[in-house]
Amino acid sequence: MIVVSNTTPLIGLAQIQRFDLLQRLFGEVYIPQAVYDEAVIAGREEGGAKREISSAAWIKTVNVTDRLAVEVLLDEMDSGEAEVIVLARELRAEWVLMDEKKGRRKLSQMSINRIGTLGILLKAKQVGLLTEIRSDIEKLRRQGFSISQDVIDAVLQQADEK
Repeated sequence: MIVVSNTTPLIGLAQIQRFDLLQRLFGEVYIPQAVYDEAVIAGREEGGAKREISSAAWIKTVNVTDRLAVEVLLDEMDSGEAEVIVLARELRAEWVLMDEKKGRRKLSQMSINRIGTLGILLKAKQVGLLTEIRSDIEKLRRQGFSISQDVIDAVLQQADEK
């Protein structure tokens, strides 16, 4: 399975000490250079994300080849999101890890499967890697993740925690 990730799910899961779920669920995760740069080079140490990303052998940093496609998307979103979308297309990814609305909308238009941080937690519970997710969602909110109550309620209902 080919999975490409944007920065936010990586940072969010590292902040709540659930970074390992990515490898356990997906095996390898691909990130474009812009995501690596955002999270590791330019990023501040957010909950261990910088260390986790730079030391995880199962995270593969890949250069996007279609720079023109990236440039076109930069009118709508930041470089990390743009490179994630182009890389997902280039690698024919089965899943993209993305929380940002603009990026998710574009992925939908392109018929590329996407899952966000809460979806990853839900999937981990559904396959038996977690027994509950409510506390992890609360940790994300305390870390400053902007998550609407409607989304939280829907995810908790799917997780049978409502």
